[in-house]
Amino acid sequence: MPMYRAVILQVAASFVTAAIAGMIAGTSGAISAALGGAAYYIPNLLFAMRLSAASRRRGASYPAAFFIGEALKLFSAVGILAAIVHFYSAVIWPALLAGLIVTLQAGFFAFLKKT
Repeated sequence: MPMYRAVILQVAASFVTAAIAGMIAGTSGAISAALGGAAYYIPNLLFAMRLSAASRRRGASYPAAFFIGEALKLFSAVGILAAIVHFYSAVIWPALLAGLIVTLQAGFFAFLKKT
């Protein structure tokens, strides 16, 4: 499914970004980049699982599931970012933002391959 392929690409992009950030800024940079990516791919994975389950149910409103899931995904991502800032005091902001942005954009590459 393209939804899960997007999540796999996002996780891979997050790891690559964390490795690069680790080479540039050390361990704190790698952790910051990995956490920035995780703040987006974890809610995205849950969203993909929710949509997959909703598509198999009879009589379920797929558009409603999509919009509710999308809202939950966005609020979850913001909550995870807030938790990162609150609980991880050694955040390196450029690395965190790089991990988040690269992970956000990586999902688009899943739709380049025709199935």
